[in-house]
Amino acid sequence: MLVKKIIKVVLLLLALLYIFLQSLALELEGSVLSAVILVLLTCLYVGWTKYKSKLFLGFLVFFSTAQILSIAAYFIPEVGLDQVDAMYFGINVIYIMAYTFLIIKIIRQFNLRKVFQQLTVPIIILVILDVFCVTLISGTTEGIFNYYEYVLEFTYNAVVMILLSLALIDYMYRNSNKSMLFLIGSIFIVFSEIIQLAYYYILPDDNLGFVYSLFFIVAFIFLYQQSQSKVTEPVKAYSDNPVEAYE
Repeated sequence: MLVKKIIKVVLLLLALLYIFLQSLALELEGSVLSAVILVLLTCLYVGWTKYKSKLFLGFLVFFSTAQILSIAAYFIPEVGLDQVDAMYFGINVIYIMAYTFLIIKIIRQFNLRKVFQQLTVPIIILVILDVFCVTLISGTTEGIFNYYEYVLEFTYNAVVMILLSLALIDYMYRNSNKSMLFLIGSIFIVFSEIIQLAYYYILPDDNLGFVYSLFFIVAFIFLYQQSQSKVTEPVKAYSDNPVEAYE
């Protein structure tokens, strides 16, 4: 338990330092620190989590790997607009795979027939909003990337929005503390990704660097917190009846 507490204190201090470095636009130093934070968080999850999920662990491992590779990207010469940036593609594909683990995790927890029966209208609305938001967000980078990079960026944004939509559906369906924490974490992930996109390609303002790094840290705090409890059966609104957890 002492080691666990020490790791948590170290993670908190590193998180504060990471946000500070990002606010100073020290991108390389921030990338190194974020990679260290994610590796320590993964170790914390593996070593001291009672209800482990292979899919959530896969998310942590792949996200950590992408963060580590992003450090190497700083030392590789930039390629032209008409060339394919293999490192850029590789890192973003790994990020997409990381988020896909979370998407699969949510879907596997669903009783799909009941979900569609109970939430047909919200699901249709979310699909329409996802298409609109992904098209709008990706459209801001249309003149910055070449065709292949734009397709990758569009796919990346779509995956992130699907994650948020599924997290919202999971919360509406399950109405539990765990699903609420996961939804909040997903919301902060989306905000962090959108602000990061604006920071790198649209409006390079140091204040945006501070905001997206803060949202990034908050997102992982909530995601880690939800990972510490079991998935539960759906809770009826305003019900005082206890709910039994299931594996």
